[in-house]
Amino acid sequence: MLAGTISCKTTQAPVVQAPSSTTVLQPYGPAWAALWQQKAAEYKALCFQAYNIARMRLDESLSQPATLPPAVVTDIDETVLDNSPYTVHTALKGEGYADKTWIEWTAKAAADTVPGALSFLQYAASKGVHVFYITNRSETERASTLENLQRWHFPDADNEHLLLKTTTSGKESRRQQVAQTHHILLLMGDNLSDFAAIFDKQPVAQREQVTQQSAADFGRRFIVLPNPMYGDWLPAMFQYDYKRRPGEIDSLLRGALKDYK
Repeated sequence: MLAGTISCKTTQAPVVQAPSSTTVLQPYGPAWAALWQQKAAEYKALCFQAYNIARMRLDESLSQPATLPPAVVTDIDETVLDNSPYTVHTALKGEGYADKTWIEWTAKAAADTVPGALSFLQYAASKGVHVFYITNRSETERASTLENLQRWHFPDADNEHLLLKTTTSGKESRRQQVAQTHHILLLMGDNLSDFAAIFDKQPVAQREQVTQQSAADFGRRFIVLPNPMYGDWLPAMFQYDYKRRPGEIDSLLRGALKDYK
């Protein structure tokens, strides 16, 4: 009787919603990238790999004579601080990046560290290497940025070593400013423009071309951290025209996807 009762008992099948006929990449897509950054062990492994290579290259560079004191130059966002909660917060609300919400986030000074970043920079500092933070955060974010870096005890987290955005998002002039007084051993970032001016605001094809030309520098002088959420790779696909409507941007991104028949 029990067996018969069980065999006759019905269970409710899970509800599976049919996929939408139109895939919306913007503004919701970055939430998926943020989920990967927050939960994938592979993301952490890539970060550890980058900073392990950085340590080896640092030791090699320090063995060579130099006339200026040594330094490393690093970006902040998605290179030493993890801002994935901001991406989740905005994407799930159907919003993209906005200065107002970004400053609300950075004012919290609540970003966690990127895996491997803190230990590497503390190691560099222990070897007498100065750390310069070149970021496109604005001057209004100076206090909260320093607070966030100091919260985790990042070395050289002070006004002298924090170079914020001034008149341009290009970082070359700030890199040159550091190079006048220090021998830059490594540059670290998640965006190609963190490394050299040749990458600044280039279209997709040109970004690929100069990356090929600079192949020998990656893992040697340039240490790249993974960031699928944002970066110049994205606006390069809509010609850096931020005035485009979200629907138009989404259409361009979907058109850039490589599918098969």
